[in-house]
Amino acid sequence: MLTDTFDPLKGLRLEILDASGGARTDLDPRLAADDLRRMYKLMVLTRAADGKALKLQRQGRMGTFASSLGHEACQIGSAFPLRPDDWFFPYFRDLGTCLARGYPLALYYHTWMGNEAGLRPPEGINVFPFAIPVASQIVHAVGAGLGARLLKKDLVIACSFGDGATSEGDFHEAMNFAGVYATPTVFVCYNNQWAISTPRSRQTSSPTLAQKAVSYGFPGIVADGNDVLAVYAAVSEAVDRARAGKGPTLIEAQTYRMGHHTTSDDATKYRDPAELAEWERKDPIPRFQAYLSAKGLWDPSFERSTIEEAEAAVEKAVAEAESRPPASPEDVFAYTFKEMPPDLAGQLAELKSGLPGGER
Repeated sequence: MLTDTFDPLKGLRLEILDASGGARTDLDPRLAADDLRRMYKLMVLTRAADGKALKLQRQGRMGTFASSLGHEACQIGSAFPLRPDDWFFPYFRDLGTCLARGYPLALYYHTWMGNEAGLRPPEGINVFPFAIPVASQIVHAVGAGLGARLLKKDLVIACSFGDGATSEGDFHEAMNFAGVYATPTVFVCYNNQWAISTPRSRQTSSPTLAQKAVSYGFPGIVADGNDVLAVYAAVSEAVDRARAGKGPTLIEAQTYRMGHHTTSDDATKYRDPAELAEWERKDPIPRFQAYLSAKGLWDPSFERSTIEEAEAAVEKAVAEAESRPPASPEDVFAYTFKEMPPDLAGQLAELKSGLPGGER
């Protein structure tokens, strides 16, 4: 078991790819060529979509946006081990995971453009609306896991959050509940070193975040979050463990927030440029590219086609998102309950009656 071999209490971290893309043969998951290429394409698409969102925000075509730059390995590596019927509870910095789970990019963009309708996934895409309040989705994920167990459904519930979430009460309540009830939950913490302007060193004196799982009675593991294979391997084992009824696992994927906290933030005010430069040298995409190249799965022609496909998909998603109808009053009320309760229906009617022109 990886959680036994890489004990966070001993300061050990799971790494499969080295800085130049070489792989440890004893830990390489040996994924099929098509899966490896798909992983890479999703990482490239995530970065292209992220960069486009920043431009849209600067042009006034999108609201505040939380960049995933540098998180591609965490996100794609976390999504790949899940089955389509499993559920994923994202936080606000989870573009790549949503894309890997099949969530339409146009809907993701539409949400950040200010329309709640973008949070409604198509039927069969088991991605919960991403959470803006820090750590609230962790509690929801544990509740979903308990529900799946009570209903005897063969499901795994995964959720993601940043290192800042581990300083919230919701995190600790969720961990405790998950441990007591052995819920089939996989917790993935993207430790990107910063909770807005608060560095990791000021959030906890615990040497790792993963070791916090031990006090709640289940395993934790630290993985190199810029190594997509390490994240994949850690999450795969956690998924298998949860599906076998052995309870939750906490994975700390150590990465870096290469962009600002959001487009409303200026990280240059509190972050050392040398620190950013150091982490830019650990960029997860070139690292995985080197691994694929050594296996004969990457060449300049593949790179060109991958970039062209990503750019085309991004432009198509932008056009679709900007052509969708504007938000309506019903969007505020429509997606919480299967059937709208009478009190909410009354509130909606009251809201409509107060709009210009009366009820719409």
